[in-house]
Amino acid sequence: MAVEVADLLLRMERQLAELEASGDPARFFLGTYLRTTRAVARALDGDTFEDPAWVGELDVVFAGLYLDALAAHRRDPASAPATWRRAFAADPSLPPEAHVLLGVHAHINVDLPQALVATMPPADFADCDICSQRRRDHGRIDRVLAARVAAEDVELERSGGRRSPLDRLLRPVNRTAVRKFLREARRTVWANTAVLHRARDDGQACLERRVAELDLAGAERVAELLRPGPVLLRLAIHGFGVALPPDPPPPWD
Repeated sequence: MAVEVADLLLRMERQLAELEASGDPARFFLGTYLRTTRAVARALDGDTFEDPAWVGELDVVFAGLYLDALAAHRRDPASAPATWRRAFAADPSLPPEAHVLLGVHAHINVDLPQALVATMPPADFADCDICSQRRRDHGRIDRVLAARVAAEDVELERSGGRRSPLDRLLRPVNRTAVRKFLREARRTVWANTAVLHRARDDGQACLERRVAELDLAGAERVAELLRPGPVLLRLAIHGFGVALPPDPPPPWD
């Protein structure tokens, strides 16, 4: 395991201990995220990825966006990014799985495209072989996450998740839905990453504008996720990803 990933795990463990001590509902997502990051760390030590060094870098940068948002929220809630601000402000009495879903949405849909652009310089996008390799490794991370779905469902129930008899009956369907929306979201993430990359080519101000658009769309989706009803089944039908609008045409068109 790379030193940076080991340091990340220690940072996450310390932060989780603080959240658990204070009873902060953010502990539910961070607990899931910590266990998932440990699974990715184990995969980094095997032959899962074509470029484990890049995946390790992505893992650290990606997690840093969430941990920085959490630190900002705990310091001054108004200073956190819009999507995380709404997710962290959700009713603390919601079941653990609701807080985890909000965290997964914010982190994958809003943070991941930013992390991918941050770890892929323009030369990576210009090289078809490297870009394809990055995309394949990006997909392999999805398989690591999907393999955790059943175990995390059990962990959430232990944490106090409220499961009716119907919920238990639908558990296999819900797990399938989670795997489906993770795959779908990551395809959208890759498309959004390409949009951010093209924006970066046009300058930092353009990139920041596009990131702000993505954050706004993510914040609006939080309200949708909090609607009553079988959320996972609804997302499996209608989709989970948040798509950036297409690039505007050049002014001379």
